Amino acid sequence: MRILVVEDQPDLLSVLAQALREAGYAVDTASDGKEGLFKAETDQYDTVVLDLMMPLMDGWTVLKKLRDGGHRVPVLILTARDSLKDRVRGLDCGADDYLIKPFELAELLARIRALVRRAAGKADSVIHVGDVTVDTTAHTVIQAGQSVSLTPREYAIVQWLAVHQGELITRTTLYDHLFDEEDDSLSNLLDVHISNIRRKLGSDFIITRRGHGYMVGQPPTASEAEHVKPEGGGDV
Repeated sequence: MRILVVEDQPDLLSVLAQALREAGYAVDTASDGKEGLFKAETDQYDTVVLDLMMPLMDGWTVLKKLRDGGHRVPVLILTARDSLKDRVRGLDCGADDYLIKPFELAELLARIRALVRRAAGKADSVIHVGDVTVDTTAHTVIQAGQSVSLTPREYAIVQWLAVHQGELITRTTLYDHLFDEEDDSLSNLLDVHISNIRRKLGSDFIITRRGHGYMVGQPPTASEAEHVKPEGGGDV
């Protein structure tokens, strides 16, 4: 999952970015509202964490421009403005959640997980795909009762595909949501991770439809079988 953090306090921005990366998220950052709006409008994010009082453009304006432009990305306001009036204004302007500074990191992470699940139409934090169980709260994967050890990036790919099981997910979509702006979208990193996941969860866990993308949780039809590749995936 890819998150944009828009915060003008350098120390807090650094702490938030590091904590979110350690939690397995791809993270982009912006230190003022104008930069934050540009990134939120340009790239694909699963959540935007947005401060209100920032230089160049305040959070209220960023939020309004996003919603006026039709962007539906979940937005969590993270601010020291704790009055009821400010909270109501934030939610009425289109924010999906509102968290007041100072805050506990565990609560921020829980709220982000809830926003991501809600956006994907998933109420439960536990997702079942065949004999594989993905716990999006504990960040664990269990197969046939046995814990499977995945790297943070491998887990992120499994979680994204599980949340969207039954859907075809293109390589571009995976890059947009699982890799941050520092990653090279032209590299073969995704192929390597997909190959490692198949080695750990079985070659048929992730299905590749040539020229279309990846999917889990739904086998191909007979007419599609010739296009399914249980290994590789570099040509989609």
